Amino acid sequence: MSSLDYFLFGIYPYLCLAVFLLGSLMRFDRDQYSWKSDSSQLLRAGQLRWGSNLFHIGVLFLFFGHTVGMLTPHFLYESFISAGHKQIVAMVSGGVFGVLAFIGVTILLHRRLTDPRIRQTSRPSDIMLLVVLWLQLVLGLATIPLSARHLDGSMMLLLAEWAQRIVTFRGGAVELLAQAGPVFKLHMFLGMTIFLIFPFTRLVHVWSGFGTLAYVFRPYQLVRSRNLGMTPRQPLGSRMPGPVDTPARPAAASKPVHKQS
Repeated sequence: MSSLDYFLFGIYPYLCLAVFLLGSLMRFDRDQYSWKSDSSQLLRAGQLRWGSNLFHIGVLFLFFGHTVGMLTPHFLYESFISAGHKQIVAMVSGGVFGVLAFIGVTILLHRRLTDPRIRQTSRPSDIMLLVVLWLQLVLGLATIPLSARHLDGSMMLLLAEWAQRIVTFRGGAVELLAQAGPVFKLHMFLGMTIFLIFPFTRLVHVWSGFGTLAYVFRPYQLVRSRNLGMTPRQPLGSRMPGPVDTPARPAAASKPVHKQS
């Protein structure tokens, strides 16, 4: 293993995770008006519907599949599925959803580059992000035939052990990649780079997507009162409408009562 390998797969992952977490927090705190997906649906919605749906279906499955598959220790599932069978399941499911995501991101990238109105309103980071995602999906699909050479699941176990050692801050992670080919390494490097550029792109809206799950599991609902008089807090200097103040009438003078003797 070279010194470049030790940097890219031993130090670079922690740099990407630090920028990913701290950068997202700082952007939310300092620049909330940019915390959005910047959808171009109002400009043209034709290709967006197909491209966005295919991309999101595919990439969400790939994200959770990679997360569970890479970070789950082998001893937790070896009693009911072997490493070789898990490798085949990952190849088939990853290939299907990878193709869906690839078709979707290709449509979105073509739409960004060829539609004059959308191209004029696109920022350089929008196009750069789609290009990076397109390359990442190409590399991911390219690893499938290479994984077919290791149907015993040995390469998958090495990559999973690398990820688990990085997350748990254990040493010896880089040495596990000695047998990994350049396509695997490029795929891993570009995947970490996506986390690095995450806070500086429109990808931050993913956090809001996860945040909406709180509305599903929250056991209560906030309801605004229709009675203006029941509003708990009024703007400074404002006065809520109420009954017209009228001066109190003086009590009528009582007439003296003359008693007859």
